[in-house]
Amino acid sequence: MIPFLHLGPLTIPTFGLMVATGLLVSAYVLQADFDRRREGFSRRGYLKESKESSHRDEGFLIIGIAGISGLVGARLYHVLETPREFFADPWPLLFSRFGFAWFGGFLGGFVALILLAKHYGVPALEFMDLCSPAAAVGYAIGRIGCLLSGDGDYGVPTKLPWGMNFPNGVVPTTERVHPTPIYEFLIWMLIAIILWQMGKKTLNSEAPGRIFCGYLILTGVARFLIEFIRINPRSFLGMSNAQTASLVSILLGIVLALRIKPRPQSRNAPA
Repeated sequence: MIPFLHLGPLTIPTFGLMVATGLLVSAYVLQADFDRRREGFSRRGYLKESKESSHRDEGFLIIGIAGISGLVGARLYHVLETPREFFADPWPLLFSRFGFAWFGGFLGGFVALILLAKHYGVPALEFMDLCSPAAAVGYAIGRIGCLLSGDGDYGVPTKLPWGMNFPNGVVPTTERVHPTPIYEFLIWMLIAIILWQMGKKTLNSEAPGRIFCGYLILTGVARFLIEFIRINPRSFLGMSNAQTASLVSILLGIVLALRIKPRPQSRNAPA
């Protein structure tokens, strides 16, 4: 694996490079979704027109703010998973280049998106629908960074022909293990496609919030299952912390799906 790229005097972590790539690609996806919904948003009086929004670069601004918030949340969640170690020597853990938790990133990004929804004047559920496919794409590409750096996000030993070893990884192993970052890349890209297709139904009359519920449920199920072959330690009821968080995500998605109501369809809305 290639934890770092050395370009003359520059040393670039491949994990950070792929996270940046993921944010950039997800910004394009979000912008495309924003553009296809723009007419409907404007018709319902959601968008607050301004000189900034007239340039139609909302996707890049949203991803920039939510991405940074997500990284901060992911870092904080990771270090607080081991509070004794964190409080014993917090600064090296806070500013390490390694160790980010998926659920913490979700929480950090979620808070930022709620504030951004208010800024753009779009109801929170519809805004979450808008951002869900892009979030899945960004996560998928970021996982390639985990693969390249060999940062310990791989799985348990396997004899399957596609097993990989990471002798030069940040967390090295010479055993052939499940390349779980590749599994997650493929699964999350599939989830992104499903959510994008669901978005076509919400442009007119579908209940707002359905895509976000799909995101919570599908990504929760995917992460819960992938944890069975990950090397993360077990804690609550024999589950990893990520599995516990995944169950919360799944249950929240189901409860929310049962509670949301269809948006009344305008008589002038296209069929």
